[in-house]
Amino acid sequence: MSLIEKIKRSIDYRKWSYTKANDSWSVFKIMSEFVNGYETLSRIGPCVAIFGSARVTEDNIYYHKAVETGAKLVEKGFGVITGGGPGIMEAGNRGAHEAGGKSVGLNIVLPHEQHANQYIDPDKSINFDYFYIRKTMFTRYSQGFIAFPGGFGTLDELSEALTLMQTNKIANFPIVMFGSEFWNPLVDWFRQTLLENKMIKEFDFSIFHVVDDVDEAVRIIDDFYQSSELKPNF
Repeated sequence: MSLIEKIKRSIDYRKWSYTKANDSWSVFKIMSEFVNGYETLSRIGPCVAIFGSARVTEDNIYYHKAVETGAKLVEKGFGVITGGGPGIMEAGNRGAHEAGGKSVGLNIVLPHEQHANQYIDPDKSINFDYFYIRKTMFTRYSQGFIAFPGGFGTLDELSEALTLMQTNKIANFPIVMFGSEFWNPLVDWFRQTLLENKMIKEFDFSIFHVVDDVDEAVRIIDDFYQSSELKPNF
């Protein structure tokens, strides 16, 4: 081995050692986000998560439906948890805030789009650096998911909830997909591709509901808890 190759190998090893050291120390930052999330959310009480696109503007019909949904959830005794940003998240928080209910925001810093909206209760706004910790908080402390139309982030949150429920890794709770025009093509793909290729079972379609009516969405959540205990999901 030449001297140049030995030097390069030595440099690469030092970089690898430095990376491993950073990985070890990052555990403490991860722990702090979990502890902060658990301590804050465990005191808030029953809430329903509203998901959807950050890019939806106030003149969009789904924005208005999300505002209405947030308000009607409060009427049923629930608070609202969102990702804390603009668009559908803002609308859900706005509905809860204007109805006098608890309005929670689990915000995350992104290179674009994301900033905490003005309708989150000041003592219920939590910032996260890690998506997976933020998603853990949603699935642990939400008594239901209502997914409005959205992009990759919404699909990610929805898919994780469906997977965890399908595999019995979390307690059963209602999942509502609002907007049949938007969601039905995805549900058709589930049936025509996943089901036909035996990737899922017919029973899996019972995990979620597709609706177009705010009252129906809220009723699905409320009816579920007429016979189920309100508690963290795992």
